[in-house]
Amino acid sequence: MTAAPLAGAAGAVAVLALWEGLAAVELTASVRSLARFGTPLVRALRGGGEPSAPERRRLVLVGAAVMFVAGWLVAGPFAAIACGAGGPWAVGALLRRRRRRYREQLERSAPAVARAIADALGAGHAIGAALSEAERAVEGPAAAELSVVASALALGEPTAEVLAQLRARAGSRAYDTLVAAILLQREAGGDLAALLRELAAAQEHTARLTDDARAATAQARFTGLIVSVLPAGAAALAELARPGTLAAIVAVPLAAWLAGFAVFLQAVALVAIRRLARVIG
Repeated sequence: MTAAPLAGAAGAVAVLALWEGLAAVELTASVRSLARFGTPLVRALRGGGEPSAPERRRLVLVGAAVMFVAGWLVAGPFAAIACGAGGPWAVGALLRRRRRRYREQLERSAPAVARAIADALGAGHAIGAALSEAERAVEGPAAAELSVVASALALGEPTAEVLAQLRARAGSRAYDTLVAAILLQREAGGDLAALLRELAAAQEHTARLTDDARAATAQARFTGLIVSVLPAGAAALAELARPGTLAAIVAVPLAAWLAGFAVFLQAVALVAIRRLARVIG
């Protein structure tokens, strides 16, 4: 084989290799861009962190784009516009739900935190060192919050301010009581380790009562939800059985007004069920 065909084959392979390299670079850039947009959401989902204002704007844009594309693929352009408009609300609801779940997990860990601090105090540590040592004895959101506390104490921040920040981030009565007990002991003295162990036992008893109350009302809450959703299901079945039923109802002013009022009452019922079934710990 002469040199010309070999050179041509080498040139073709070089072009293909360059093309694949450019594609890989573009893919890496795309992945990094997506990661930059999705990192705040992942951080919020895993650690309960609050995204900054620029990060929230990016999340809203991503949520609106995803909802727009999903609506377009499922039901066409009008549904895409409606879903895209609901994208920011969906992102906000997701962040609020995760933040609420994070705080619930943090509150359920309060007895373990109190007992870990008491054990560290019993081992001879001062309150600042006990807060840092307690991080090793707990897991999940409690460990993340105590890590923030330990870092702040290591930087020299006053213990009272660090505890106040922990109480504000937790946003629960359990940590309000825990911080109040620690600060009260600093002012009045006393056996803080024994007080924290008693506090942990009381909080565990409260958690058990709360779980029992939720279990007792689970069937009633589920029944109320089903009853509230039944009219929407009946309307969907009527539309499937006879297309145009809902359009015919909306075309009549009185029927449209009654249907809208019924939807309003259903929404009020859902809110009332959630309020009545909410367990206050």
